[in-house]
Amino acid sequence: MAALLLAGIAHAQDIPKDYGQPAVPRVVAYVRISLRNGDLASAEAMAKQYRKLNGDTPEALEALSWVARGLLSAGRVDEAIQQAEDIERSSQASLGTRSLDSEPHLPLALGAAYEVQAEALYSQHKLSEAIQLLQSALRKFRGTSLVERLQKNINLMTLEGKRMPPLRATEWIGAKGNPAAWQGKVLLLLFWAHWCADCKIQVPAIAKLAAEFEPKGLVVVAPTERYGYTIDDDHAPPAKETPFIAKVFERYYSSIPNVRVPLDSANFERFGASTTPTIVLVDRRGIVRLYHPGLMDEASLRSALLPLLR
Repeated sequence: MAALLLAGIAHAQDIPKDYGQPAVPRVVAYVRISLRNGDLASAEAMAKQYRKLNGDTPEALEALSWVARGLLSAGRVDEAIQQAEDIERSSQASLGTRSLDSEPHLPLALGAAYEVQAEALYSQHKLSEAIQLLQSALRKFRGTSLVERLQKNINLMTLEGKRMPPLRATEWIGAKGNPAAWQGKVLLLLFWAHWCADCKIQVPAIAKLAAEFEPKGLVVVAPTERYGYTIDDDHAPPAKETPFIAKVFERYYSSIPNVRVPLDSANFERFGASTTPTIVLVDRRGIVRLYHPGLMDEASLRSALLPLLR
């Protein structure tokens, strides 16, 4: 998970469900640039100075959350925990006057605070304490944008080697799938979002592997969900967003041979797919063998697939 946090500094981040990709505040952008350049001291100084001048705004707390992740990745575990606990307290205080998802930056900060605390416990071989922390937060914030992110961190610690959570498939984009026919097959799940650039980047590698390995029993399933907006409508109803998703699928994802696309937010909650893309590999017995939030290169994905197809 520490490697994932490091990768997240440069690549994908968890996005509140109702906001798509929120604009990155300038202070957060500068903090992330400093972390990307290995300059944790400057990142920390900028975040603290911004907080001093502006108070515990959502933007200030989000900037501090990146510092907490940087501290954890640098092995400064105690400082990371202290920073994360401070963000959690300040975020909770803010919730006295607003709802969590009234804007996008507070849930990003609070989600990171829980994530850092759980990863710190995990790194100290305190798995049960880490899971307890995440499950407690999951119960507390049920029905908010934090659910998928909290579940993602639980899955990172526990899902591999366990039976795949059931996929819900009440709606489909494109051709309808037949989950019963997938039994005994190797499944590659690609969780994607219509706004996600990294998801589109991932497609060529998956399309190539699907064409090569479908005869050996590989099935690609690409769950997605609605986000409440389209490129030209910030508050699109399902009747408008669904055909928009279908157009995005046809343009960017239809090159994947025989891919099936269930449309249901419950799948994202069960699989903790707060990061897009999220890739899951499932063996012929229905056991999860890989759970990977973020991009994977073709060589790494091929290496993970080959043992499952023998």
